[in-house]
Amino acid sequence: MIDVNGQVAFLTGAAEGLGRTVATELAAAGMRLALMDVQAEKLERATRELREGGAEVLPIVVDLADADATRRAAEEALDHYGTPRALIHNAALLREVSMLDVTFENWRRETDIILQAAFVLSKAVWPGMTEARSGSIVYVSSGSALGGFVKETAYTPGKHGQEGLMKVLALEGRPYNVAVNTISTGRPIDTPMSDSHYTDEMRIGIVPPSTLAPAFAFLAGIDADFATGHRFNAYQVSEAIRVTREQTAGR
Repeated sequence: MIDVNGQVAFLTGAAEGLGRTVATELAAAGMRLALMDVQAEKLERATRELREGGAEVLPIVVDLADADATRRAAEEALDHYGTPRALIHNAALLREVSMLDVTFENWRRETDIILQAAFVLSKAVWPGMTEARSGSIVYVSSGSALGGFVKETAYTPGKHGQEGLMKVLALEGRPYNVAVNTISTGRPIDTPMSDSHYTDEMRIGIVPPSTLAPAFAFLAGIDADFATGHRFNAYQVSEAIRVTREQTAGR
């Protein structure tokens, strides 16, 4: 593991919800940030707040369903910062539509944001990470990556695809000390996505995104010797970090 202070992270889906909270955690760890999101006003607000706190932030408004736009966004971030220490692909779109009603355009947009963008962004940072023999790529996964859900005709395949891409890149990245992992929340989290999709039963045990954020700063600093090809649980990792900090402070 390395000290991430002064290092660079590329983070998608950073304008609100979990991504916004993760951006705050990474900034608190001293990381310089390239934040990508399609929501221009919310991204501008997040950038302003982070900068007021002393963070160095490059906001990039991009529709991650567009492969060319995603590639240009990655190139902009690389031109500005160089190769990042960490790439965290958090952006996703979930529309609950049955197979009878889903259109090909609906299916493509969801899977492109989740899986295509994961590939395009990873492809962009891969040469620099392997040359530096340092880097951590994290795809934000979910329970949908392990089991299917009704009306997730696009979201679930996209998340399954991320798991497959992670497994391949973990094997290819290991000789270069590049860690590639996925991470699920481990608990239901209170975000705009949960507001629109969670039932009352699914909201049992819900936690704020800040409860999970420490896990992402931790994974930003790992290398392949520590862990690669794994599926982390953000809640469990963050709780372990919290307990360790409390024990250290109590000594």
